[in-house]
Amino acid sequence: MINKTESTDCSSTVEKSHDIKIALAVRIGLAANILLAGLKTAAGIFGHSPALLADGINSTSDVAYYVVVGFFIRRSLKPPDKEHPYGHRQFESIASVAVGAFVITTAITIFWNAINKIFTLVSTQQDVLTATPVALLVAVFTVLLKIGLTIFTHQIDRNIGTSTIITLARDHRNDIFSALATVLGISLSRLGYPWVDPLAGAVVALVILRTGIQIIQESSAELMTTAPSPILIDQVSCLMDNIPEVEEVEEISVQHFGHYMFLNLVLGMDGAKTIHEGDRICTRVEQLLIDNIDFLIRVHIHYHPTGNGSTIAAAEFEEME
Repeated sequence: MINKTESTDCSSTVEKSHDIKIALAVRIGLAANILLAGLKTAAGIFGHSPALLADGINSTSDVAYYVVVGFFIRRSLKPPDKEHPYGHRQFESIASVAVGAFVITTAITIFWNAINKIFTLVSTQQDVLTATPVALLVAVFTVLLKIGLTIFTHQIDRNIGTSTIITLARDHRNDIFSALATVLGISLSRLGYPWVDPLAGAVVALVILRTGIQIIQESSAELMTTAPSPILIDQVSCLMDNIPEVEEVEEISVQHFGHYMFLNLVLGMDGAKTIHEGDRICTRVEQLLIDNIDFLIRVHIHYHPTGNGSTIAAAEFEEME
């Protein structure tokens, strides 16, 4: 027997609220990076700072992938259709992978340019123009703005927990480190150590590269078959203990769609119960799980009769793509 239940109106309301917050984080991040891309690139060129110019290139790439993220987020909001009965939420994970690819490409470009600059400074005796105070002020402004954006995005992340928001929060955080390296490089350059400026740009690139690799690794996991987390397994097992009619939990599988989950259960119950009784028990199971597990919006349940005197069996867990 199979009982398939759908999410409540409350789940739909929460889902819409999350979508609004994600869109807000993307728009604010895009506006901030457009501003910083223009300021840092101009100040890096006219202020004679390779590190700030590298950071400006980083912000320019941020603008590009924020546009990509916005596109995928809009696609993820499309309702389910015949070809995609579970909706389009996996576009959020695809957006995160795209961000990771942009981050890695940017890091490689910045690192290569910084190494070339250092080699030029070391191998030639040409006069080097010192970074201007304006370049230093722009770098300090970047640090302050990115601290504010990191705090703002992390607040949204605590309420939502989506991979896209986590990715954006990490990007803002890494921009703080890169901007601090830029401030240090410009400061030491003005004190008579011009090679420190491009060296700071190379350090920035390595930090950015590490972040890009982490983003792709974590986002790809949502698009691939992986085992359910131990936390989710414990949650389901503990909640089933509250419904004594459920004698066996034979299988738990999960389908991820963005940061939302669909849960599939195979349960064993007393074979003497009627179809209507089994249906009522499954309804209780579904409501209990949705009320207590974050981001769970649908539960599919298959149940069958168990033998007399059976005990709770060891569950076999597998992830369904």
